[in-house]
Amino acid sequence: MSNTEQFDYKKAIEELEAIAAKVENPQTGIEEIDKYMKRSQELIAQCRDYLRTARTVILSDVGGIL
Repeated sequence: MSNTEQFDYKKAIEELEAIAAKVENPQTGIEEIDKYMKRSQELIAQCRDYLRTARTVILSDVGGIL
């Protein structure tokens, strides 16, 4: 993801749900599953980073209030 792109958590979750449906489909080939798994790993890493950053911001805001 480039610096100009804004990460959209909701869209990432929607894409992960779509990937899960595709992987669960018996018509999906092994090559496609490999591609989907790699993409899902990227999205999961981005979601984790997003949530960690959000937690840090929230905790720092709460710390400033207390």
